[in-house]
Amino acid sequence: MGKLLWIASFPKSGNTWIRAFLANYLTDSETPIDINTLPNFALGDMRSEAYERVAGRPASELTADEIDRLRPAVHRAIADAQPGVVFVKTHSILATAGGTPLITPEVTFAAIYIVRNPLDVAVSFADHYGLSPAEGARAVCFPGLAIDPRAGQVKQHLSDWSSHVRSWLAAEGLKRHVVRYEDLLMAPLPHFSDVIEFLGLAPNRDRIGRAVRNASFRALARQERERGFRERSRHSRRFFRSGVVGGWRKCLPPQDVDLILRSHGPTMRELGYVAADGQLTV
Repeated sequence: MGKLLWIASFPKSGNTWIRAFLANYLTDSETPIDINTLPNFALGDMRSEAYERVAGRPASELTADEIDRLRPAVHRAIADAQPGVVFVKTHSILATAGGTPLITPEVTFAAIYIVRNPLDVAVSFADHYGLSPAEGARAVCFPGLAIDPRAGQVKQHLSDWSSHVRSWLAAEGLKRHVVRYEDLLMAPLPHFSDVIEFLGLAPNRDRIGRAVRNASFRALARQERERGFRERSRHSRRFFRSGVVGGWRKCLPPQDVDLILRSHGPTMRELGYVAADGQLTV
């Protein structure tokens, strides 16, 4: 049986929030877990040191094709590094690159997939990567979208928002739990309880409530102000920017809204972001 439990999402969809909640819940911490320890709780499949250990040479000397071919060996090494289920963060699409799976099936146990309205994703993505809102909108609609390698990280294959979402939601044989960012925000206790149940644990209401408070947007943003956050992009003033639902309405021009709706309307309807009459619900 596989050991990797993927915490997967398109970028800026709530991946860090889920990881912070799980870290606080599973450690049963009375005070908030240091956000800069989250990469140790859920290893990132983009971290270059894992590829360097397997390859025996610096990632800078590896081609993009070599990196892709190394992924199964890297995933096996991550699974073998510690006992029990291993949490792994990924923004990768569930697909192949050069014939090699980006998510290795034989070492996969399950996945928690977080999805967020692409209109809000576009705005947050733009801020994180130093883009204009229009560029953010085009990015979430671009089939060739990837995060290029940079210091400490290898290339991450994304594709457009709908392709990314559908790859994880339609994957045959994958044990998964899908949660909407908006539902977590509006009703955190029941939806985080569902996450705990998915892990095969009996939810403890007091413990969940404490973990929700310790991983709230306010608590995470306060930590970033006081200590900084190692996952913040150099292009952005802060990682935890606003965390609201519907923030796109204030800053995304109508033509960019139309672009996203044309590109992702069917998937947005399936996920409840667009009503049957075509009206946006969030």
